[in-house]
Amino acid sequence: MNILGISAFYHDSAACLVRDGQIIAAAQEERFTRKKHDAAFPKNAVEYCLRDGGISLAQVDYVAFYEKPFLKFDRILHSYLAYAPSGLKTFLMAIPLWIRERIWMKTLIQEELRALSGSSRHEEAHSQIRNPKSEIRNSQSLLTSAATEKEFIGKILFPEHHESHAASAFFPSPYPEAAFLTVDGVGEWTTTSFGAGRGNKIEMLGELHFPHSIGLLYSAFTYFTGFRVNSGEYKLMGLAPYGEPKYVDVILRELIDLKEDGSFRLNMKYFNYAVGLTMTSDAFAKLFGRPPRKPESKLTQHDMDLARSIQDVTEEIMFRMAKHVRKETGLKNLCLAGGVALNCVANGKILREGIFDNIWIQPAAGDAGGALGAALFAWHQVLGNEREADGRHDSQRGSYLGPDFSRDEIHG
Repeated sequence: MNILGISAFYHDSAACLVRDGQIIAAAQEERFTRKKHDAAFPKNAVEYCLRDGGISLAQVDYVAFYEKPFLKFDRILHSYLAYAPSGLKTFLMAIPLWIRERIWMKTLIQEELRALSGSSRHEEAHSQIRNPKSEIRNSQSLLTSAATEKEFIGKILFPEHHESHAASAFFPSPYPEAAFLTVDGVGEWTTTSFGAGRGNKIEMLGELHFPHSIGLLYSAFTYFTGFRVNSGEYKLMGLAPYGEPKYVDVILRELIDLKEDGSFRLNMKYFNYAVGLTMTSDAFAKLFGRPPRKPESKLTQHDMDLARSIQDVTEEIMFRMAKHVRKETGLKNLCLAGGVALNCVANGKILREGIFDNIWIQPAAGDAGGALGAALFAWHQVLGNEREADGRHDSQRGSYLGPDFSRDEIHG
């Protein structure tokens, strides 16, 4: 059985092919288009996965998309209603696109796949017509036949965003059973989830919901220090060691109400991301005594101190969450995914503190890995297929899942 996993239309679009539970190929669209964090439908990545797997779209049994579009639209619509009349400008920008395309995701995916099969079948059909003048009458029937052989005729599945993250964390891991923690900006409504994976099933045990999000809090500081959101967070993490944690108390007092178990609520008067065009509000700028840094302008010690402060707060939140997950699940192994799981410094703190005996982190922890998680969720959780795990070796194949090249190709 062939399952094609797809993530698309937000950032880091990707595709993955899983055959009978084995990861055959996976690739991010940006690797082909050279557009960093490319959000477009991953047609190049899909073509690569099919080519590497030696199959056509007609041989794909299921397509698994990494989130539920209707549930995401529900969150967007309710957010605009909750903050009305604020956000009218972004509402008028966002809603037409959703009504025109995004909520009809099943049809959109089918059209994109049909276009892919159409381009390949036309090339194949025309290559078979040796003498166009004498065989022109047969060309239409040949194209029709090729269409039947190449088009996707399977089913499309839509796991939730954090189910895809959790599946990408647990199912490829080496553990027969493990706790999982997924932390990112936002999926549909969920921004953080935890649960337990056993055998071929994952079970959600707890969630935090939008607008309360570690990922969006970290991205707010990414924006405020002049870096690009959903792209420059690693720069903020890299800047942190050069600063002092001068604003930790301010963040914990004004921006976030953090509980002992790692749950929290954000003070939304300091943020615009729920319905606005910016991540932070004027109140945020007033709190820290300056406007957001202009991109590419000189970095100051103030920027470095802000980076260090939010990094320390993020580490503390993740640490408390990990302790809570261990207490609630009683499991000794932890699997991590979601964009915040790319914060290797926070991961290192969890590891050093010895909360869990073992930790496994999905290498493609962000939305690109959602394509892999969606495909594995379909294979194990939806279809009920068994999973083998020996406690020592994961099934990620070293993450060597994209295009490879021979020495001759490289030298050429």
